Amino acid sequence: MDYRNAGTVEFLLDQDTGEFFFLEMNTRLQVEHPVTELRYGVDLVATQLRIAEGAEPAFDVDATAPIGHAIELRVNAEDPKRFLPGPGAVTGWVEPTGEGVRVDSGYAAGTTVTPFYDSLLAKLVVHGSDREQALERARLAVAGFTITGPKCNLEFHAELLENPEFVSGHYDTGLVARMRTSPRT
Repeated sequence: MDYRNAGTVEFLLDQDTGEFFFLEMNTRLQVEHPVTELRYGVDLVATQLRIAEGAEPAFDVDATAPIGHAIELRVNAEDPKRFLPGPGAVTGWVEPTGEGVRVDSGYAAGTTVTPFYDSLLAKLVVHGSDREQALERARLAVAGFTITGPKCNLEFHAELLENPEFVSGHYDTGLVARMRTSPRT
C-alpha cells in the first residue's frame, strides 16, 4: 500500500489458532488512540504531524512495547439508563486528576451541548501497571468527575466498573444488554 503515517489498522484474532484476520485500515486515528498512547508512551498526533512534514517518528517504532493496562471511557451527554442524547447547557464541570488519569475534552462550564453533533463530552482514559490498578484508577476518576447540566453517562460507567464480567475482563458485546436486564445492587 506504500502508506507512511500513523493510522489505525484493525484485525480480529482467533484465540484458538492465533490467526489474525485483516478488517480495515484508516488513515486517521480512532477515538480510542489515547489508550495506545498511554500503553506505548507515544504521542500519535505529534507523530502524524512529524511524518507529514517528512520527518521520522520521535521514537523507535520497532522497539516500542506496551506497558501496563489502559481503559478509555467515553463520557457522553446522554441518559445513563436509556442511552438517548441529552443536549443542554453545561453548568458545572470538574475533571478528575491523579496519577494515570487523562481527560481529553472539549467542554467546560458555560458551554452548550447541541443536538446537532456527536454527544461525546470527554474521553476519560486511565492507565495502570495492570488491569486491577487501571480499574481502581477508573473508579476514582469517575467518582471525581462532575458534570452538571446535561444528563451524562458517568453513572453508567460507575456501574460498569463494578460489574463482575467487566472487572474480570471476560465479557462480550452483550454485556450492556445483560446489565440493563439484571437487577441492580
